[in-house]
Amino acid sequence: MWRVVDDSADESDDRVANPLWGLFKPDADLSWQHEALCAQTDPEAFFPDKGGSTREAKKVCARCEVREQCLQWAVDHDERFGIWGGMSERERRRYKKERSRGQV
Repeated sequence: MWRVVDDSADESDDRVANPLWGLFKPDADLSWQHEALCAQTDPEAFFPDKGGSTREAKKVCARCEVREQCLQWAVDHDERFGIWGGMSERERRRYKKERSRGQV
């Protein structure tokens, strides 16, 4: 996903696209993002101001076919902001804690 490109290097040179020293782990299949309904709506709804309503974002998530993949990605990557997979930051923290206890 993230790579450093050296424009001065020959394209056949293996050093053209090097991972950023392990800072960014390439993700597996992210094709689910192309199916996400949030990509077709106003992103502001998914990142409300503190105390703002999450209702509209959650309505979109409820109809989304890739909601589970989205939630799993957010939990796996410790996403701390916004609505992902139909859950707020607080809901994801609770979900993650319950999951680690084997309750989910």
